Amino acid sequence: MTSLIDLDNVTLRGVDRAVLENTSLTVSSGDRIGVVGINGAGKSTLLKILAGELGPDSGEVRRGRAVRTGLLDQIPVLPVGTVRLALGEGWRVDASLDRLGVSHVVERETAQLSGGELKRVALARLFADSPDVLLLDEPTNHLDLEAIEWLEQHLIAHRGAVVVVSHDRFLLDQVTNRMIEIDGGRTYSHAGGYAQMLEAQALRAEHAALTERVRRNLARTELAWLRRGARARSTKPRARVEAATQLLQKRPDAPARSGNLELKVTTPRLGATVVRAHRVSFSYEPGRPVLRDVTLDIGPRDRIGVVGPNGSGKSTLVTILAGERAPTSGTVKHGPTVATAHLQQGEGDFDAQKTVQELVAGPGGAPGSPDDVALMKRFWFTGALPMSRPTQLSGGERRRLQLLLAFAKRPNLLIFDEPTNDLDLETIRLVEEFLIDWPGAFITVSHDRMFLRRTTERLLEVRAGGTVADVAGGLDGWVARSATRGQRNTIGDSGHPSREGATGVTRGRQLRDAEKAVTRLDQRRRSLTEELLITGDPKDQHRLGGELREVQTALDAAEEIWLNLMDSP
Repeated sequence: MTSLIDLDNVTLRGVDRAVLENTSLTVSSGDRIGVVGINGAGKSTLLKILAGELGPDSGEVRRGRAVRTGLLDQIPVLPVGTVRLALGEGWRVDASLDRLGVSHVVERETAQLSGGELKRVALARLFADSPDVLLLDEPTNHLDLEAIEWLEQHLIAHRGAVVVVSHDRFLLDQVTNRMIEIDGGRTYSHAGGYAQMLEAQALRAEHAALTERVRRNLARTELAWLRRGARARSTKPRARVEAATQLLQKRPDAPARSGNLELKVTTPRLGATVVRAHRVSFSYEPGRPVLRDVTLDIGPRDRIGVVGPNGSGKSTLVTILAGERAPTSGTVKHGPTVATAHLQQGEGDFDAQKTVQELVAGPGGAPGSPDDVALMKRFWFTGALPMSRPTQLSGGERRRLQLLLAFAKRPNLLIFDEPTNDLDLETIRLVEEFLIDWPGAFITVSHDRMFLRRTTERLLEVRAGGTVADVAGGLDGWVARSATRGQRNTIGDSGHPSREGATGVTRGRQLRDAEKAVTRLDQRRRSLTEELLITGDPKDQHRLGGELREVQTALDAAEEIWLNLMDSP
């Protein structure tokens, strides 16, 4: 392995703390490094130092001769002009644009791109340049599942090194062979992927707790001795007195955040019907429907995930279900006790002239009231943050502010659109734990496979042409069909996966994923078959028979992938 970039005892200080402290890291060819930490921990700063865009206050950064780095910022910046001018010509550019779903914007000005289009175009540009070290800051934001899987395969196949900051746990576990955790300015390195890092974190927490118990016991012993009086103290060495004093004064390292994110809220009780959409269609332009003849009935404890390609109409659908946009035709009715909180995609439409505490107080409220201060503290808005304006907050802080304002409404229907974008893993896990026990209804648009698996029980797909249908086999069925589409693009004339698409580590990971999908879908098929044999209700028989056919189709697709991978050289 060739060393490409080496950080030696690098320290970079912020206004009131060390963002990175005595950080040493070597990035070599073949490395696939994931970087995690809470918002503001220094993850993006580390990428900028590796890219040479920031210099440390102390320490040394060494780069191999002629090593080229490519940085994908969380909010990319492209040159002024058309997308084609910014990216240039070539089959690599065109292929990347196509797989990322932005071929249609090549003649558009870069200043006219949406946030999602900007991220995908910047990603295509980066891959076309083929740098030695790929430095990626939240690359899966605004990507659909098929594009994320394409990204995973490209990162695995990259000949140089990859350093990726991401909250996507599936991507981290699929791609990385080393994890870097930034906590309080310190960096911790873990061999393996995300799962191995969690195990190491648990062991570190246990060790810290044990160390603190030992320290407290020693402190109590020394304190008891000191309290026996001057006569006893005079018989002991002065060094022990000084050591006891230092021991009593020592405290464990303060956590990066105080307390947990407390999302507990009281909500009005829901009736039998939450939202009922009947034959809903919607068009932004006459004759070009985004949604067509959608009928949905959402109950009080439903947990629904919404998936589909970028631009298919997912955000439009949930905005209509939230009652914020009227359908072109059809009806949407809400139950009489429904209180909706809609967490929209993006960083929020805040009044830029108001501070956080003014936004929390709302119209007519008194900013900084004790109740509001307690609420802001629960969402980690402490110190100078309550007096900050939205434009002064980081992307993760603005996302947390959206959560805070949403829960302040005491909703019983939560509608989230890409909720994990810009949130750190700690916050995402806390939100997931909250949603598991959430007493109301929940609808989310998301590309985060782990988030969908942990929080939803039903999956809806918004398909090309504007139709909406349940996904047979749930998330596994959806992943299997998406993988089938991707597989067709990597299978050559021989019928086997191409060398670029499924060799070495890539083929092994694809094979494991295919085996898991086959196992889960086969279990679902068996369960449906048993239910079909037991029931005597004609309606249940019709419903179960239809779902069984769809699961069998998804299973066939997953088995086709598995067989192709098994047969490949």
